[in-house]
Amino acid sequence: QVQLVESGGGLVQPGGSLRLSCAASGSVNSINSMGWYRQAPGKERELVAIIFRRTGNTKYLDSVKGRFAISRDNAKNTAYLQMNSLKPEDTAVYYCNIHMWDAADYWGKGTLVTVSS
Repeated sequence: QVQLVESGGGLVQPGGSLRLSCAASGSVNSINSMGWYRQAPGKERELVAIIFRRTGNTKYLDSVKGRFAISRDNAKNTAYLQMNSLKPEDTAVYYCNIHMWDAADYWGKGTLVTVSS
């Protein structure tokens, strides 16, 4: 079992920045990857960024490349999503995801990011 605590959402103007955090506790040694998904109203949930715990390799949604950066601190079992140059179309509920080596998935409760002037 893994428990997740997300933080960092909020309201920001276009062009602004936010940093999301996702702290994991529990069976953290079995974590394969940590990632962030988002879901905007009326749209399907999509993968924004993922980082693999052991290698540090990352993948990004094309529309956020160059603007968002995912990182992890294995000592703190925490993943971060630094979001820069935010656009209104980035507005969504952002969910932290943990994917385990046994293929189990755990989700955070979600944090709302609103980009608006």
